[in-house]
Amino acid sequence: MKTDERHRAIADLLRARAEVSVEELTVACNASGATIRRDLEVLAANGVLRRVHGGARSLLGPGDNPGYGQRELEDQDAKRRIAAAVAGLLRDREHVWLDSGSTATEVARALAGRDLTLMPMSLQALNAAAGEDAGAGVRPGLLLPGGNVVPGELCFRGPLAEANIRSLRFDTAIITPCAVSTRDGLLAHDLEDSAVKRAGLESGTRVILAAAAAKWHSNARVLVAGLERVDVMVTDKVFSSEERAQLDEYSVEVVNV
Repeated sequence: MKTDERHRAIADLLRARAEVSVEELTVACNASGATIRRDLEVLAANGVLRRVHGGARSLLGPGDNPGYGQRELEDQDAKRRIAAAVAGLLRDREHVWLDSGSTATEVARALAGRDLTLMPMSLQALNAAAGEDAGAGVRPGLLLPGGNVVPGELCFRGPLAEANIRSLRFDTAIITPCAVSTRDGLLAHDLEDSAVKRAGLESGTRVILAAAAAKWHSNARVLVAGLERVDVMVTDKVFSSEERAQLDEYSVEVVNV
């Protein structure tokens, strides 16, 4: 396995089990013990896990936020495809609100050369749209929401962020929920995140949902909005006929990638 493949495999095993040993990981990843120990040190530094004697332990309880460091390792190919499809749905000169999270960062990266006005809700997305990786030429105009920056996540939260979002109107709001289902709709891990997502969603004339298939099997506790608030859904999930019927009932356009 390549380094990023091993990191994803380790993260997946820790999501399924509370603790894994170095010996188990060497077998699962077909790697040496020294390589696995180096991987665990890197992942621990990124907040993905905690090192314990002989292995690693998950930092998460049921329904907890996996943290940006872990989410960044997951579903990378799907997130890139989703980001490219979302970018293709936007017209030049649009004013766009962009949620926080690893999928949103990929969307910002896909928009780096576009003639848009963008309000990104995280410093990672801001850097992806305007940093060195954006290259020369056209770049989005950037609006910052203000508010509190959450350590680790580096996203904007709080009453100031919500008020500034609600003071504007956007052509498109791009929301990346922590979890989603046809029954419960869009979900977040905490009340502050839910409030910011709701403010962005309600300020957009059109709402695009961007979510990898894994989000349909995630746990989160706080309701943001029902799927009836979504205009377009971009995902790699394969829906059952029952789920398709529910989405049709909500008049959600589905873009599969």
